[in-house]
Amino acid sequence: MNFCVYCHERIEQPLTWSTWLTVKKNNVLCISCTGKLEMISGKRCKVCSRAWSSSICLDCQQWRELGDNIERNYSIFHYNETICEMITQWKFRGDYLLREMFRNELKSAFEKQFANNAASLTVIPIPLSESRMQERGFNQSLALAEMLDAPIKQVLRRKSGEKQAKKNRKARLKRDNPFSITEPLKQAALIVDDIYTTGTTVRQAAQQLKFHGCPEVYSLTIARS
Repeated sequence: MNFCVYCHERIEQPLTWSTWLTVKKNNVLCISCTGKLEMISGKRCKVCSRAWSSSICLDCQQWRELGDNIERNYSIFHYNETICEMITQWKFRGDYLLREMFRNELKSAFEKQFANNAASLTVIPIPLSESRMQERGFNQSLALAEMLDAPIKQVLRRKSGEKQAKKNRKARLKRDNPFSITEPLKQAALIVDDIYTTGTTVRQAAQQLKFHGCPEVYSLTIARS
């Protein structure tokens, strides 16, 4: 008998064909926890994955006017209360094995959304500062990147600074670029991270990558805030 990695309840034998498919796809979570996750479906902004009726949302139109440096972000889930708590427990309470909650959906999104250029993509995790790495013990972005069947290069470095989670939207948008590059990357990059909020983090990382020769930058994130 398996137990849910999040709520620790038993994963009961499903009784119907539809619930069997749901549990089989993500058998580290019980039916109850799986049901609380909201996958992004329907119309979305083709650049940032925000639920949107037209092709590009207003935020991304503004980014384009400023000279946007990401081709596309694809997010899997809406950032609701459940996924907020799951990510918090994983990142900030040190429960590393909770990354398994996202494995199947992350791999599926990578294979479906980036299949055409997957062979030429290099996966780039968002780095933590040294102090944050010591505090957490692991980098959640790297943990996600390692789930994908693609080469990984840790070419970004982060300066020390205040946690992004503590910054409001205005502070995030105004922040100076916190990243530097350890070596140029001459092939297309896929940045992998947990949450897309304003898009500032992935765009700052992409800015550094492109400035040093990277031709295209995409991103894949677990949740869209």
